[in-house]
Amino acid sequence: MGNSFKETFNVKGEELLNKIKELINEGNVRKIIILDKSGKEIMSIPLTIGVVGAVFAPVLAAIGAMAALIGECTISVEREPEE
Repeated sequence: MGNSFKETFNVKGEELLNKIKELINEGNVRKIIILDKSGKEIMSIPLTIGVVGAVFAPVLAAIGAMAALIGECTISVEREPEE
């Protein structure tokens, strides 16, 4: 379980919500961290296996509102290793 790995994606504000939804749907994502241009953490979203759908609606709404305010940001993704 300790063999997770991280990936980062640079996205523009308007792309943020779609990228987050895409990552959640992939299923092997353990945690998503959104960082501003300077590398400061804006939001951290832990993803538990089996927790999807309505539980994420308020989180996605907050990300959508935030995306309108940010120019560019970085998404750091912690993934489960593929077995």
